[in-house]
Amino acid sequence: MTAPFTELGLDTELLRAVQEQGYATATPVQSQAIPAVLGGGDVMASAQTGTGKTAAFTLPLLQRLRNGSSGSNGQRRIRALVLAPTRELAAQVAESVHTYGRHLPLRATEIYGGAPMGKQTAALRRGVDIVVATPGRLIDHLDRGNLDLRDLELLVLDEADRMLDMGFKPAIERILRTVPTYRQTLLFSATFSGAVGKLARQFLEAPTVIEAGGANSAAEAVTQGAYYVDAGRKRALLSHLIDNGDWGQVLVFTRTKRGADRLAEQLERDGIRSQAIHGDKSQGQRGKALAAFKRRSVRALVATDVAARGLDIAGLPYVVNYDLPNNPEDYIHRIGRTGRAGDAGTALSLVAGEERGQFRAIQRLVQRDIPAHVAEGFEPAPQRSAGPRRDTSRRSSGARSGRRA
Repeated sequence: MTAPFTELGLDTELLRAVQEQGYATATPVQSQAIPAVLGGGDVMASAQTGTGKTAAFTLPLLQRLRNGSSGSNGQRRIRALVLAPTRELAAQVAESVHTYGRHLPLRATEIYGGAPMGKQTAALRRGVDIVVATPGRLIDHLDRGNLDLRDLELLVLDEADRMLDMGFKPAIERILRTVPTYRQTLLFSATFSGAVGKLARQFLEAPTVIEAGGANSAAEAVTQGAYYVDAGRKRALLSHLIDNGDWGQVLVFTRTKRGADRLAEQLERDGIRSQAIHGDKSQGQRGKALAAFKRRSVRALVATDVAARGLDIAGLPYVVNYDLPNNPEDYIHRIGRTGRAGDAGTALSLVAGEERGQFRAIQRLVQRDIPAHVAEGFEPAPQRSAGPRRDTSRRSSGARSGRRA
């Protein structure tokens, strides 16, 4: 179900900002969530990644806060808090708040690790209406007395399943002990795992439940595929796919930070301009690498799952799972970096013999058969072969997706 933004109850200033971004019709999750949030009740929403969940809560949040942005002494008070699992996602949400709130008299700031505490403290002391934060850095500021959440009216838990996966539940519980009992709470997630449901029962009051497109599903615009290959030949196959397919931009996921650094260095030696981003990189390093990737001066961005939820790269054509994720649900978040906003995209997985079980678990989760091939010249050892279809064409199936970088 979709609807024009003009029919969702948004005020003129917000509609103007939406139009300036070139949007006229809301996505299904936006069409359902925006009126629900404007109604004032708690909301629990799940949708395919890349379908506009951020705007689904940002737009109505801004409308509900547009009036009464100052306290009794004229000082701005924190009335809305958005919690996000990663720096990248917090930055993305903050950008959305600034973009859609540009015509409103509201002030927002983002606080996350890897950035100077002093600058964040100064912004908080000047007074803000909206804070977008990662749980750990928010607690740092609470411990230092830099912010007061007693006037909070609206709380958003964005990518709640990822926050739980990353071990943030104790931090979330501590934060929630500092906010008013009577508030509006919004929980947005790409999946509704058992842990997410338990969190919702703990902190939400009779929420409106929205499942746009079904939980645990990937966007239909993403063409999914896989290659069976021995673990020791993955890097050579990846280089072959990038070069033979003339890929200009590909996001590659590895399981470990060390693996990301090593693969980026190996791809560089293969003549493919590459950089790595992961949790050990400073926010400045990560920002520079992402900027280089977006302007396509870097062809391959190699990332760990820390980047799976926060990267928003317009028109990204390819995602490759170099290592399959330990948690099958992370597969959905990874491949959701492509096929966003209705664009087409291709997601490929390189599956070693010891990863066949993980690959089957992923297919069960997404409830579809992901076609697997063997690339000519990269056949796995016979004892690891399970009868995949042979791809003997000169160009890879990923390169045949109709997208050229």
